[in-house]
Amino acid sequence: MSNKNLPTIQDLYSELDLLSKSNDLNILLNQDPKKEWIKSHPMNAKLKYLPIERVEWLLTNLFVRWKVEVKDYKLIANSVTVDVRVHYLDPITNTWEWQDGVGASPLQTDKEAGATDWTKIKSDAVMKALPAAKTFAVKDAVEQIGKIFGKDLNRADQIMYNTLAGKFDDRNALDELKIVLSEFDNKKELEAKQVKLAHKYEELGVSSARQLIKKRLGELQ
Repeated sequence: MSNKNLPTIQDLYSELDLLSKSNDLNILLNQDPKKEWIKSHPMNAKLKYLPIERVEWLLTNLFVRWKVEVKDYKLIANSVTVDVRVHYLDPITNTWEWQDGVGASPLQTDKEAGATDWTKIKSDAVMKALPAAKTFAVKDAVEQIGKIFGKDLNRADQIMYNTLAGKFDDRNALDELKIVLSEFDNKKELEAKQVKLAHKYEELGVSSARQLIKKRLGELQ
């Protein structure tokens, strides 16, 4: 039986390393956005959002290369709608990924005119509505990339992604914990921090964290 299609051990470890790095990227993308960047909607203070300039800044700094493809735009009822695809270069795999998004913005009419009174539409209504709809579509698309783009800002229930750390390989976290413990030379100081340390490294995938801390406490006088 030929094994020419089987991966070498080096290939296997390389793949695991790639998965680990991709996992780390997912953790980064699912951190909460900077609080100072979050704005309240002027019509509803309970609705939170990230301004488009912050979204574009994040895209540039996280992926460097990205672009927006407008797939379609049309008029639905009294609103302009835009369908976009946001392409971005994955820094780990060096491959192009994408997310689709949709956005809509109403056409403004003269004061006290009905929303569908086409004779009262402002002369610059389309000029304002179309770019706004595109902006909403871009934000809708990138929210699917991760929490850092504002995905969970208006959700009552949020998923924590920090437990993904160490999912594929907890060796780095284990080595880090051993180094941290070796730096403690005061038993009382370690006792005061043992619960916090155990919780942190268990979340990072080190199932033996409590045992290692207990062992170190026994070594200290």
